[in-house]
Amino acid sequence: MSFRTSAPHPPLILDDVRGAQKILSGVARTTVMEGSRHLSELVGAPVQFKCENLQRTGSFKLRGAYVRIAGLTPEERAGGVVAASAGNHAQGVALASSLLGVRSTVFMPVGAPLPKVAATREYGAEVRLHGQVVDETLAAAQEYAERAGAVFIHPFDHPDIIAGQGTVGLEILEQCPEVRTIVVGIGGGGLAAGIAVAVKALRPDVKIIGVQAAGAAAYPPSLAAGHPVALETTPQTMADGIKVGRPGDVPFGLIRELVDEVRTVTEDELSSALLLCLERAKLVVEPAGASPVAAILSDPRSFRGPVVAVLSGGNVDPLLMQRTLRHGMAAAGRYLSLRVRMVDRPGALAALLATLSGADANVLDISHVRTEPRLGLTEAEVELHLETKGPEHCAEVATVLRAAGHLIVE
Repeated sequence: MSFRTSAPHPPLILDDVRGAQKILSGVARTTVMEGSRHLSELVGAPVQFKCENLQRTGSFKLRGAYVRIAGLTPEERAGGVVAASAGNHAQGVALASSLLGVRSTVFMPVGAPLPKVAATREYGAEVRLHGQVVDETLAAAQEYAERAGAVFIHPFDHPDIIAGQGTVGLEILEQCPEVRTIVVGIGGGGLAAGIAVAVKALRPDVKIIGVQAAGAAAYPPSLAAGHPVALETTPQTMADGIKVGRPGDVPFGLIRELVDEVRTVTEDELSSALLLCLERAKLVVEPAGASPVAAILSDPRSFRGPVVAVLSGGNVDPLLMQRTLRHGMAAAGRYLSLRVRMVDRPGALAALLATLSGADANVLDISHVRTEPRLGLTEAEVELHLETKGPEHCAEVATVLRAAGHLIVE
């Protein structure tokens, strides 16, 4: 799904982003660009990854947070800062505050990944868990900031934040001057807006495509309405970094004006993209960071190359990574789950496993059930999780099992 954009005068200009780049000198890394041969073959043109997953704190968020906090007055710094985030902005604010000697309090959703919570504390912030989604967490943090007299550091809805994130765009143009399309994930919109400000000022011919998770896609209806619109239901996606229910007012205006197109991707496409980053590029990328890759995989020939996909972050919970990779393998036809019913007699299970071995299917997990009410007195069921080689191999395994007399019930 895609939605084309257009609209009002942007509140930021190129000089703001260049000023942010000077502030970030010696603080944020100029992250590397890595080519993807697999995606390049699919697109029919060079595809490169802008690896913000290798940035300090594991995402681009340090850029905007540092620029915003560095711009505070001494009086504002003395009162401390407050932030709300599912993890990446939290870590960016925590590290930026520590580097600048400012006290920070960070609100995070109750379900925030534990590694992100732990890292935020290690960077020096006081962490408070509140709310189920970022929007609830934001409200609690803003209320606390007003009560405590601290400065609230919004994750995306402030010009300084957007200017800081826009430095990613300047680096892309320096590292890949021939770029014709930039693909970037969108949550609240700060990164996409900042990149658009920088890139469109210098190279208006470059197409910028934003990507949202289908279960948290607030931009398409907002662009259709002409103003930010909150989703009617709670955002649902594994990509917690872009799990935002309402566009920010400041980035919305910029994206409406400068971003050429906004697309959405499914959870299956996100899983497959994450798997590709790990297997083919040897890069650990969180689902939100893999969203541009998901968009390219879903319709590779629609992208004009050379293409740069921004891998915005790599902070992924190991348990989520495990589930996501398994989901991605299933989406790619490389993971097969099934239940087989058999006569419960000695050697029956060994015969089943021998059949699977002959079909070259690798057994990852197995569960043998004999006492379920649905089973007859002499029956048993085996639940199998298999590693396969693709959709054709999955069909072949099922055919071999049936030919050997095994009943597949699910």
